Amino acid sequence: MIADTLILIFIAIGLIFNTIGIIGILRFPDVYTRLHAETKTTTFGTIFLCLAVVVYAVSQYMGSGDGQYVTLSIHTIIALIALCFTNATGAHAIARAAYKSGQVPEPAVVDRLSEVKL
Repeated sequence: MIADTLILIFIAIGLIFNTIGIIGILRFPDVYTRLHAETKTTTFGTIFLCLAVVVYAVSQYMGSGDGQYVTLSIHTIIALIALCFTNATGAHAIARAAYKSGQVPEPAVVDRLSEVKL
């Protein structure tokens, strides 16, 4: 009963953050602010969705003792770690490629990358 409530709370929080990330992609003016909104919120949202899966797997394992739920939990944690690294790295690569292609940040933003030779 408590596990079901936790699962629903984690899913709701994850979906809210992922929805905020989608809204950020649609509303922000340039690629850099869109990347910031998407990367931060979807990473946070996915962490909560993965927490929901882990809580589900632990609750099912406690009830049945079946080893497949341990495997599910471990695979979810590995996927979450991989996502955290690749999401940040991918956003950095996209931002750098956008800068090299001529997409400069809005004028109000400090542009320190212009001082560095690419």
